[in-house]
Amino acid sequence: MAELGKFERKLPEDRRRTLIEATLACLAREGHAGLSIRKISKEAGISIGLINHHYSGKDELVGHAYETMSLALLENIETMVAAAGDDPRARLSAYFRASLSAPVMERSTLRTWVVFWGMIENSPAMTDVHDRTYAEYRRLLSALLKDFFASRGWPEPDVRLAAIGIVAMLDGLWLEWCLNPEIFTPEEAIGLCERWADVFLNASAPRATS
Repeated sequence: MAELGKFERKLPEDRRRTLIEATLACLAREGHAGLSIRKISKEAGISIGLINHHYSGKDELVGHAYETMSLALLENIETMVAAAGDDPRARLSAYFRASLSAPVMERSTLRTWVVFWGMIENSPAMTDVHDRTYAEYRRLLSALLKDFFASRGWPEPDVRLAAIGIVAMLDGLWLEWCLNPEIFTPEEAIGLCERWADVFLNASAPRATS
């Protein structure tokens, strides 16, 4: 799993975890516009002075929270992929299931994520976090796809573009479900991903020659 980047600070682990949890709770409740170091301080029970000592401002702290949350979700996916065993296709299925199950498929996750996305356009720090963490998701997907084609001995297509497409599809399904979970079930979303993967993977299978 990727390590936390430049937002890692020399806070004791329990304090750091409390501060990040408080930031996420305040974001879900207040949104970015209503967020303040004072509110985070009160939520976490950590002094404003200590927060200001370790972070240059609200955006840097939110960036650290974004990175922490994103990598925690990725770690959950990696755990489920590892538990799927050695079969490359089963591991890809585990990626889909982990991406479309709790804690990802929770509306509280959506509320926080929408705030993060809204900050990216105007915050170079948030853009940097987004680019680095999403690269980790694509890295894992690319590795899973490469393993599949290697195991079959099939020609390898452009797995970079395939990984970009899969991440976009998963994000779209997740967002639509969180906005209105009555439209489709998580199982149906997983089924869509599986059918897409079958078509994409089998398109590279060698064709019999007459």
